[in-house]
Parts: sequence; C-alpha cells; structure tokens
Amino acid sequence: PEALRRAYVLAEASHRGQMRKSGEPYITHPLAVTLILAELGAETTTLVAALLHDTVEDTDVTLTQVLDEFGPEVAYLVDGVTKLEKVDYGAAAEPETFRKMLVATGNDVRVMSIKLADRLHNMRTLGVMRPEKQVRIAKVTHDVLIPLAERLGVQALKTELEDLVFAILHPEEYAAAREIAAAHENAAAPGPLAETAGRFRTVLREAGITADVEIRPRHMVSLHRVRGKRGELRGVDLGRLLVTVQEDADCYAVLGELHTCFTPVVSEFKDFIAVPKFNLYQSLHTAVARADGEVVEVLIRTRQMHQVAEAGVVALGNPYAPGATGVEDPHEGEGADPTRPGWLSRLLDWQRAAPDADTFWSTLREDLAQDGEITVFRTDGGTLSLPGGASCVDAAYAQYGEGAHACIGARVNGRLATLSTVLQDGDTVHPLLAAAGDDASPSPDWLEHARTPAARIAIRRWLHAHPDRPAP
Repeated sequence: PEALRRAYVLAEASHRGQMRKSGEPYITHPLAVTLILAELGAETTTLVAALLHDTVEDTDVTLTQVLDEFGPEVAYLVDGVTKLEKVDYGAAAEPETFRKMLVATGNDVRVMSIKLADRLHNMRTLGVMRPEKQVRIAKVTHDVLIPLAERLGVQALKTELEDLVFAILHPEEYAAAREIAAAHENAAAPGPLAETAGRFRTVLREAGITADVEIRPRHMVSLHRVRGKRGELRGVDLGRLLVTVQEDADCYAVLGELHTCFTPVVSEFKDFIAVPKFNLYQSLHTAVARADGEVVEVLIRTRQMHQVAEAGVVALGNPYAPGATGVEDPHEGEGADPTRPGWLSRLLDWQRAAPDADTFWSTLREDLAQDGEITVFRTDGGTLSLPGGASCVDAAYAQYGEGAHACIGARVNGRLATLSTVLQDGDTVHPLLAAAGDDASPSPDWLEHARTPAARIAIRRWLHAHPDRPAP
C-alpha cells in the first residue's frame, strides 16, 4: 500500500546517519519490527506505525507531522510506544513509560503488539550490550513483556522471547536443553513422534477427514520445564502433534477418531474450543498412548484457530473496524470483547490508584506473575474476571470498589464463607457488606488473602489513613 511506502521513505530519511550498537544502519530496526508483525498477519495501520515507531522518540519528526501525514490512528500508536524522557522523569522514566503504554493499550491493543515486536528484535540483537545491561533488560522482559504477550495470546512472540531470556538468565540450563534437542535432531531413524504422525494421517485419511498433521517441536524453555517434571526425556517428550482442519466440527471428528483408534489419556483432555482461554486461544488438547506405552500429546484446531493461537490480538487485523472481532456487543459479559479483555480492564483500574512509580512497577510485576484467569459469577447475574488464587476479598473489591471496606463475609455457591476463601473458576460469589451505620472496616489480615492489586492498594490506603484504628 501507498501508506507503507511513504512511511518507509520517512523512516529511512529521518533515521539516516543513525547507527545501532551492532554497527548496522538504524533503519534495520524499525524494518525488522515491521516484518515481525507482517509475518503475524498485522494490517496496514499497524505496519505503518511499526515503521515509524522510533521516529518521534529518536529523530526530528514530530507527532504532529505523523498525525498530518498518516492520520490519528497511526499517530496514536506511535505516541503509545514512544518512551518518556529520562531528563523529565529520572529513575521513574521506565515504569512511567510502561504505565503510559498500558493506558494507550487500553484504547488500542495494537500499541502493545508493536512494543512486543520491538522488544523481540531488541532481544535478538542484545549480544552487543554489556552483560549487566543484558541481564537487566532480560529481567524486565521476563517479568512484564512475556506475561503481556501471553495475555494478548501472541504465542509466536512469547515463545521466542522466553528462549532469548532463558539463554541470558540461565545459560547453563539453556545449553543443556539445546543439547537434548540437537541429539534427537541428529538421530538417523525417524522418532516416535514422526511414526505416530504417520499413523494419525492414515487413520484420518481412512475416515475421510481432511487434516494436516505436523510435529510441533518444544522450544527450549518448554523442554527445560518438561525435563524438570519427567527427568530423562524420551523422543515423545520433544514435541507435540498438531492436527489442523477446516471447520470446528472437524476438530471433534478428529478427536473421535483418535480416541477410537488409540488409547486416550483421559486426564489430559481439555476443550478450549467450547471454553476458550481468556487470551482468545482455542484448541482441543488430548494425549494418546502408543503401543509401547509412550504418551503423545496432541493439539487439534482449525486453521483460523491456529492463526489466532500464534498471533493472538494481532490476528484480529484492525480490531476496531465494524464487525472485526465478531462480537455483537462488546459490553455483554466481561472478557467478551477481545480488544478490552478483563485482565486489562482490571490492570487499568488499579494503576490509576497506584500512588507512585515504584508502587506501580512492583505491583505490575506482581499482577503479571499471577497464573491464569478465573471467572466467577455474581448473584445479580454479572461476572467477575479474577486471577487464579483470588479470594473473596478480591471479589469484594472487584465488585464494590472501596465500598468493600465494609465487607464482613461472603456466600460462595450459596454457603457462608470466610473472606480468605480461595475462589475456583465457575463459583458464584456474593460478598456480604455490613449494614449502614455498623462499624466495619478492613483488617491488616486482609492483605494476606488479597491477590489483586486493586484490593491490596485499596486496603493499604485505608490502613495508612487510619493508623490508630484497632483491627476488627
């Protein structure tokens, strides 16, 4: 498109004469970021902004110039990923830049897509930096950007970032994982995964199901984790089999054939098609036992699901075009709108209450370290999206905000429960508030049970404002 050509001309001219630490012309960086996003299927607006993402920060090009030449969407994306100056913010520049970026992402998820691609290319070329700077950047990538890539479903970027960080922070373990992968790659005979893939193809062909079957090798971090769980790795542990089909119904047809012709490992079955993950991910997960007793893990998905599994929100194209997300009413149920998922809304809510950059930075890392996402039901028919391990305290603050200071207990699935009760996915929760006029207030103990930053910040703020108040 013409806009891409014009963006490249402006980026090349404005960065001309600038060099990267590697000695390459600076234009190689925005070009590489754009190619990463193009490979994931990003649309033109994102690609134009990717080409220009460093112009306002590092050259004489102004945001007004970008706005005039490329329009408000591109200008918003470029502004969203532009760093704040250390001259103005000092040590707070990095956390405040992330805060600004997250707020911008709340209005347009493409901001974070560009930041993730930007960090991936910088991580690929990190070897030219001093070792201590490599470690610092790798730690921030591990604590903040990899969890954000996971939450946005951009698996292709997440797995490569994980391996690059792993190589810097744990070089010996990384080398061991590489050795295991290389040893099996160099084996002359086809491995058990290749044999099983061949059998799958025969079974599905005979059943009249059109499907592609391929081996998905595990990346280095995944190999390291599996080795930690299972000890010595066998050929079947080095990857999973991916079966891709055309229609949703074909996924279940494949599942039926595989479970009929092989022995399924029932405990390994998960249906993320009927119940997608919070980051848009859909697939059937299963595992089958071979005749020799070895267990092979299997993923079954449509080609469209595969694109979304790899590219997450990037696969939405322009998520703000009418009908792009396939969601009729983005406000119907939390998490229904993939452009404003529940975890992001929650993060944006609590960051407003973070009193300073240090609190924001440490709380952001704590929040992103939470595993998984659960949905609990309110008795008024609504839902709450909470991190795994959340308690009734978290549900109370998610539902009532600072009104939860008056919470005295809860009902979970109709039964009375303490505020410390940990909630499970699918629970129905009703926080109980003290009657008006009753003297109810937070206890310091609540901090031990609160997992969400919104709850922890609100409780700490109340306790700080009432230092002499006796615990209830």
